Amino acid sequence: MTLSIEPADFEDPSLRAFLEAHLADMAPQSPLESQHALDLAALRQPTVRLWAAQKDHRIVGTCALAVLEPGHEELKSMRTDPDFRGQGVASRLLLHALEDAAERKLSRVSLETGAMEFFAPARALYRKHGFQQCQPFGSYLEDPNSVFMTRILELE
Repeated sequence: MTLSIEPADFEDPSLRAFLEAHLADMAPQSPLESQHALDLAALRQPTVRLWAAQKDHRIVGTCALAVLEPGHEELKSMRTDPDFRGQGVASRLLLHALEDAAERKLSRVSLETGAMEFFAPARALYRKHGFQQCQPFGSYLEDPNSVFMTRILELE
């Protein structure tokens, strides 16, 4: 599949709709205190890099990296349009984010995802790309509804 992955255009109304659909998908999956998806305002912060994958000018996926501390960032807003799931969009976005992190000499990328069955494909994707389960990081606390994962990046 031919995809273009570019920095997100926050002026694009289809991006807003895509991100709102992401929040709507996540809301019923976890109790409120275990929901950690970022809204549009949070994704616009200068400490966040958001990319959008497009196919034929349609947003089919998003992925972000948010600064936790120097050298350590968190993967956020990973979403693939339901019509395109299972076609490699998430892997392409994840690899794009990891390449960006490596180019900027980050030492670690971590993430939080749900512990429920709904999130099993996401956890499998992250394991496939070298992420390992870890303790909570940043401001997260132990939560039975969350799985925390991290990947140490090789510095050259």
